[in-house]
Amino acid sequence: MRILFTGGSGKAGRHVVPYLVARGHRVLNADLVPLDAPGVDNLTVDVTDSGQVFNALTSYANFDELEPGTGVPKCDAVVHFAAVPRILLKPDNETYRVNVMSTYNVLEAAVKLGIKKVIFASSETTYGVCFADGTRRPEYLPVDEDHPVVPEDSYAMSKVANEVTARSFQRRSGIDIYGIRINNVIEPDEYERNFPTYFERPAMRERNIFAYIDARDLGQMVDLMLAKDGLGFEIFNAANDDHSVNLRTREIAERFYPNVRFLREMGDDESFYSNEKAKRLLGFAPKHGWRQVLKP
Repeated sequence: MRILFTGGSGKAGRHVVPYLVARGHRVLNADLVPLDAPGVDNLTVDVTDSGQVFNALTSYANFDELEPGTGVPKCDAVVHFAAVPRILLKPDNETYRVNVMSTYNVLEAAVKLGIKKVIFASSETTYGVCFADGTRRPEYLPVDEDHPVVPEDSYAMSKVANEVTARSFQRRSGIDIYGIRINNVIEPDEYERNFPTYFERPAMRERNIFAYIDARDLGQMVDLMLAKDGLGFEIFNAANDDHSVNLRTREIAERFYPNVRFLREMGDDESFYSNEKAKRLLGFAPKHGWRQVLKP
C-alpha cells in the first residue's frame, strides 16, 4: 500500500514506519522533522495547516514516482500519529488545538480525496486515569473499549474529541476509520533501563493501568488494520498481554484495586488493559515483552 504516515518521527512512529516498510508498504512520513530510516520518504508538513495536509496527500513521495509520467499516485491509506504527545509539553490550549485540528484536517482531506482507510492514534488517557488530579481508578477491570471516557486534561480531551470527529466522518463517508487507544509505548532499550525500577516501585505504573505496548507490536497492529477492510468505525486498545510489573494479577488487584469491580476471572499475568477486541477482530498477537529480556 502507498501510505501517508503523519508523525512517523515520534517515539512510536519511528518503530511503526520501518515495520510497515519491511512489510512491503511505501510510506511517506509527514512530520516536522524527517525520519532517517531505510526506505522511508519524508516530507516536512505542519498538519495543523489544512492546505499542507491536502498538498501532502496529493504529492509525489520521491523522484522515482515522476518516471512513469502518469501523475501523482493516490494514497491507499493514511496513518495519523502526529500530535503533542502528552500534557506539560505545551500550554494546555495549544496541546488541544494541535491535536484536534490536525486530526480534523487529516480526516477531512482523506475523505474528500477518496482515500478509503484512515488509522489514527488515540490514547489510554481517554479513560481518565493517566493524567487525573489525584488517584482515579477504572470503573471496572479489565478496561475494555466500552469503559467510559471522561478525562480531565487537555491531551486526553483532545483524543476523545478526535474519536468523535472520526466517527462523524466515517458516518458520512462510509470509509474505514480505525482508532488505536495506545497504552504506554515501550521501545526495546527501555526494558533493561526502566523495568527494574517498575518492579521495585510498582505504584509508578498505576496511572498506566499497569500496562504497556511494545513499539514493534504497535507496528504489527497498524499493519493488521491496513489489511482489515469493512469494519467501518472501530476503536481498539493496544497493549501487551501482561503487566509491566513483576507481580501476579491477583497481587496487583489486592494492593491497588481493592474495591474495583471485575467483569470476569483473569489470568495470573493478564493485563488489566484488555486487548481482546484487537485479537478477535484483527488477529493481533503481541510478540515482544519484558519477560523476553528480564528474568521474572
